[in-house]
Amino acid sequence: MSAVLAQAMRDAQNARAEPVQCYHCGLPVPDGGRWEAQVGGAMRSMCCPGCAAAADAIVAGGLGNYYENRTEFAATATASAGADAPELALFDEAGTKGEGSFTIEGVRCGACVWLVERRLGELPGVREVALNVATGRIYLRWDPLLCRPSAIVRALRAIGYTAYPYEARRHGDALQRARRTLFRQLFVAGLSMMQVMMYAVPVYLAGDGTMDAGMTALMHWASFALTLPAVLYSALPFFAGAWRDLRRGMPGMDVPVALGIAAAFAGSCVTLLAGKGEVYFDSITMFIFLLLGSRYLELEARRRATEALDTLRRGAPASAYRLRGDPALRDTELVPATKLAPGDLVLVKPGQAVPTDGQVVEGATEADFSLLSGESKPRAVAVGEQLPGGVVNAGQAIVVRVTSSAHESTLAMLVRLVERAGQGKPAIALWADRVAAWFVVGLLLLTGVVYAIWHVLDPARAWQAAIAVLVVSCPCALSLATPTALAAATDRLLRRGVLAVAPHTLETFERATHVVFDKTGTLTHGCPRLRRVLPVGELDRETCLRIAAALQADSSHTLSGAVRAAMPEPGLRARDLRFEIGRGIEGSIDGVVYRIGSAPFVAELAGGAARTAAPPGTTTVWLATAGAWLARFDLSDSLREEAIDVVRRFRDGGKTVVLLSGDEQAVAQAVASQLGIAHAYGGRLPAEKLAFVRELQKGGAVVAMVGDGVNDAAVLSGADVSFAMGRGAELAQLHADGVLLGEGLGPLADAADTARRTLAIVRQNLVWATVYNLAAIPAAASGLLNPWLSGIGMAASSALVVLNALRLRKD
Repeated sequence: MSAVLAQAMRDAQNARAEPVQCYHCGLPVPDGGRWEAQVGGAMRSMCCPGCAAAADAIVAGGLGNYYENRTEFAATATASAGADAPELALFDEAGTKGEGSFTIEGVRCGACVWLVERRLGELPGVREVALNVATGRIYLRWDPLLCRPSAIVRALRAIGYTAYPYEARRHGDALQRARRTLFRQLFVAGLSMMQVMMYAVPVYLAGDGTMDAGMTALMHWASFALTLPAVLYSALPFFAGAWRDLRRGMPGMDVPVALGIAAAFAGSCVTLLAGKGEVYFDSITMFIFLLLGSRYLELEARRRATEALDTLRRGAPASAYRLRGDPALRDTELVPATKLAPGDLVLVKPGQAVPTDGQVVEGATEADFSLLSGESKPRAVAVGEQLPGGVVNAGQAIVVRVTSSAHESTLAMLVRLVERAGQGKPAIALWADRVAAWFVVGLLLLTGVVYAIWHVLDPARAWQAAIAVLVVSCPCALSLATPTALAAATDRLLRRGVLAVAPHTLETFERATHVVFDKTGTLTHGCPRLRRVLPVGELDRETCLRIAAALQADSSHTLSGAVRAAMPEPGLRARDLRFEIGRGIEGSIDGVVYRIGSAPFVAELAGGAARTAAPPGTTTVWLATAGAWLARFDLSDSLREEAIDVVRRFRDGGKTVVLLSGDEQAVAQAVASQLGIAHAYGGRLPAEKLAFVRELQKGGAVVAMVGDGVNDAAVLSGADVSFAMGRGAELAQLHADGVLLGEGLGPLADAADTARRTLAIVRQNLVWATVYNLAAIPAAASGLLNPWLSGIGMAASSALVVLNALRLRKD
């Protein structure tokens, strides 16, 4: 304990001796910077030699009263030089993409969010600003020609916030430093509270006059001495935050807290010197301790909110064993993963992670996909299978051919999506921010009114009532508990294999009235197999299959892949290919034009109608040439094992389930019957799917769309909320609000449950915060609550909403 107290005293001395900002221009004094100038008879810290020289010149010229009369910090060319620190200049060179994240410190409430987003939004070239209070990060998009990262950081520092371009290690170190400092302040406050209570309780118990005045005064002076460490050290975050808020003209929630502490301490000191009246030293220490305890819980929640992203970042190996020459010789070289290029062969040993996306070319093993999809069991992997970066080899060594750079890998793309996830705020959080921003202003006005009224009715109680009103209010529940709940929910979903990208995902999914599923690759495995080739013209089965494989050689459609798998070496080459999305392909082989695809598309070239009917539940692809039908290809896909349960859970939740497919109506109806879906619509092109969703929305429906993320881009964008099956490089084509990272649909139902729980907890927090303030503030204003009870209520309210939000992390 002595070591902690010693460190706390050093921190307090440093905090008093070293101003946070340059005395001349207001910019933060860099670590290690010791430039000073004598102003007003005292040595003042400066951020750079330029400011020190300017201050010396002002004082030497007999204009020292400038600093006493100024209303704002100096705006000079040296200020810009102070902001453009070396690391910012380097980031300006690297940050040419116009998109990035920044770490920001000191954000406490909705007023802070409002000010930061408004100030950055005024910068030339800034297009998007989203501050995530839970993680202490801000995401921005800007025009590189009009704005630089250094200008963004300079703007944030100008309004009193420490900010720098996001770096995972630096961000984590900052959180750890803040955690250690806060713990020491909490420890000192707790120690002061316990010691002060030892002297306060006898005074309370001796209220019948059994303790003489001298002993009472001794107890009060002892309480005063023990309260000083809590006020001068533990309460520093509140005073610093309040001063910053008042200086920028936008009072946040630290203002009433700091005023309450200062007013109670000042009033107690006056009483102590006068020798009569009540002192509130016990209330002060208890209030500081409980509020710091709530803030410590909040910091822990913020730290946990960043764990998922840090885990993903650590999942990407920094190096890889690249093969040289013949793979059989196992001649490898250790190279940075960023140096890998498509076509390179890498050796992945047991226990190592795949450095980037690639295809297995040698060896069979088991792979652990838990980092990407949350799957608990390893999956068997054979030659020819695609592996995303970050997957851990859980079996024997394999050789992988690189198919993408490390920057464009599935894991890198997922990290970027996670960075974006949670940056914005849903409507309910925006409402809370707006209310909290004006809550403090109204509270300060109310405090003045309460003091004035009590000063007329009973002057002896006016000070106590005003302090109680300041202390009992709880604006943090409105502005912080909501993002804490959203961060906890996002972390829970990510661990279960669902990434909520858009800010409104959970809120809209909970309100959805219709859940619309695509069929292929969504309700089914998306790996159809060719069951039968039926020639209907003059060509034999093998020739028709070769023509079909040649026409579809460059197609990524799953049906095309099934045909190619049946004839991997067609021996023919198609030219002049023309693709029609949702219909088919036209091309020429040896001068003859062919078409393959849906019956209506092929009929435009062949003439007439399809000659035979397809078996029930089978998808058919037709092949024809001018004036002649050639063959019918029958393909079928298997249902996902969990599809029946997922559909049932949505139906039980009161949502209408719809199957919307590009396959023929008979195929769509057969799948719907197996799954218990009452509404099935087949034969819909992408534009027709979008039109169908628009019609539902016109009727008042809130539509959630689930598709494979490739051909369904339009309808995924058009739905109120959408989820895409995330498989490998398809992440790059997503137009959805959420991503199912695994192979199954099970996490989608879990996402619906999490959305329901999240919105319920957010509403509980907001209702509690509203009810508490509506009950507690009038009680304090009327004199029913004294300051120490008010402090307990405020701190307990803050802790309650944070702990309630953290329940979402539990499985």
